[in-house]
Amino acid sequence: LPDARRHSLPGVTSPSVPVVLVHWNQPTACIRSIDRFRAEPEVCGVLVVDNGSAPAAIAAIESHIDALPDVELLGLGRNCGFGPAANRGFSAWLTRGGWEWVALAPHDALCAPGAIGAALAILSERPSAGLASADVGDGATPVIDPYFGGILAPAATSEGWEPADHPHGTLMFARRACLVDVGLFDERYVAYCEEADLALRARARGWECGLLRGVMVENPHLSGTTAVVDYLQQRNTLLLVHEHSGSYHAFIRFMTGLVQLVRGSFRPSRRPPVWHPRARIRAMSDFLRGVSGPPPAALSTERNPT
Repeated sequence: LPDARRHSLPGVTSPSVPVVLVHWNQPTACIRSIDRFRAEPEVCGVLVVDNGSAPAAIAAIESHIDALPDVELLGLGRNCGFGPAANRGFSAWLTRGGWEWVALAPHDALCAPGAIGAALAILSERPSAGLASADVGDGATPVIDPYFGGILAPAATSEGWEPADHPHGTLMFARRACLVDVGLFDERYVAYCEEADLALRARARGWECGLLRGVMVENPHLSGTTAVVDYLQQRNTLLLVHEHSGSYHAFIRFMTGLVQLVRGSFRPSRRPPVWHPRARIRAMSDFLRGVSGPPPAALSTERNPT
């Protein structure tokens, strides 16, 4: 493992769960998230996977965890993206722990008090569950449309297990046996749609995916610039549809994207919350050229369109 720092997480078994936090240049938010997860009795350790943050950000986290024997920092030295960084955390857990479940979250995720115990209680009753996610309070359930990829549908239940086509990454739970059977995130996605791809592979192998309604978590910030987010969402949705539904469905999704681009360019009121036309054009072009992996570096400095 690259630059593994601090301590080895204790090897205890379920119902304890280790947490993987993916961090990039938000030490204050990450420290708050570390402390929130550590307050949960069922959390037996926290592994912070740092995606090449600035030295000052890394130093702030190291200073905070110096006296915490159940927290470890794994530095990757560069920004690999959420999915690849999560894979490094999953791999560390798979090679040294005896836990049945692992939790994954971004650096600013804040679970509600008692959320981890409630999640494990629900999951203990579902031996076929492979992937699940907490409730962000939006009243929606993740579904996968064969033409449009990941979309949201109205919630069907108010408490407990709710079947979902894929989990979300705000607070995701993955079963060891599922990851061993199916594999980890496809790193071509980098970020966005990687959870949907993993879930489709898991469900094809007979694993259940669900949302743990009432197990609350907050994720207050958007990671990345608007250009980067719009690029990854557009390109990866096309990749997801093509990989799992075929070329015809991807063609329909591509043409729909063109219509949305033209309509949004001339009618600002019809633009989605994340909107960057140059990034969308580049995403669609890169999909046609078979480009995957990290987004173009130039997009990280693009200003938001007016």
